[in-house]
Amino acid sequence: MTEPMPGPRPRAALAMSPDVASAVLDPESRAALDALCRLAPAVLEDFTTPAARAVLAEVDLLITGWGCPPLDDDVLQAAPRLRAVVHTAGSVRGHVTDACWDRGVEVSSAAAANAVPVAEYTLAMILLTGKRVLESAREYRASRTRADWLRTPRTVGNHRRTVGILSASLVGRRVIDLLRPHDIDVLLHDPYVDEAEAARLGVRSVGLTELFRLSDTVSVHTPLLPETRGLVSRDLIGSMRPGAVLINTARGAVLDQDALTDAALAGHIRAVLDVTDPEVLPPDHPLWDCEHVLVTPHLAGSQGNEWRRLADTAVSEVARWASGKGFLHPVRRERLAFLA
Repeated sequence: MTEPMPGPRPRAALAMSPDVASAVLDPESRAALDALCRLAPAVLEDFTTPAARAVLAEVDLLITGWGCPPLDDDVLQAAPRLRAVVHTAGSVRGHVTDACWDRGVEVSSAAAANAVPVAEYTLAMILLTGKRVLESAREYRASRTRADWLRTPRTVGNHRRTVGILSASLVGRRVIDLLRPHDIDVLLHDPYVDEAEAARLGVRSVGLTELFRLSDTVSVHTPLLPETRGLVSRDLIGSMRPGAVLINTARGAVLDQDALTDAALAGHIRAVLDVTDPEVLPPDHPLWDCEHVLVTPHLAGSQGNEWRRLADTAVSEVARWASGKGFLHPVRRERLAFLA
């Protein structure tokens, strides 16, 4: 249990969907927050109500989560004492506005904690697709007999496989770390990573075209920005090796989805898509039934017992801030454009 802080405890409130609050912040986590600050009993999901305005007028700190409304100038005027935001998930773009930065509100995010399961999912998919586990399981189920394993093509397996990482984001860097114990060559494309930093990461920096042309698997970890929308173009997808794998756990719109669909239906590439554009594909979309594509329901990020990692991170950040130590995971305005 977190020890109460000496002196007056800051006033705080939860700002997120009540369902999110119940899922992410279990009773032990709520008790830990209560020990650190005077936590308002209500969960704020609408800042316009009289009850919410009464809470906002008193808070020093907001603990936010999925479903938090934007903290715009009107909200900040109603919260004159607000000095910090601790987010229990990854991206803060949906609710931290320019008005927050202009006010000087300190912001923390659990993005590093949320990167852990995304990277674990990515590693699992890299290794499973390298061994063609899904295809083999499907064929085995259909035939009920074992094929001659000595005739396994040399394209199957993970020994000296080449994996390309698109963007050295928090998740991308974590995937690189997880790949180190494996006999896999790792390429990286990130225009903000120079040769020296790439060497420290243990990867080879390459151009975007090279990444797609040389990799057996490309894993996408770039944030969705105006300049990255459709970044993975038809030409790049077409340049991939026959049978190569494209994994996307970032945002669906980073890919040219029509081009990916055409390449997968033609059997040119395989894909693992935890995100699509739109988030849920239309029921008749051909990717649902494409044997070369695995579509999962945006599950790579924190779920189930992984929510506790987010809660623990938030509690720790509140404790640091309340004691004057500053955030361990601050979000800087100048770095916001590079975050998912």
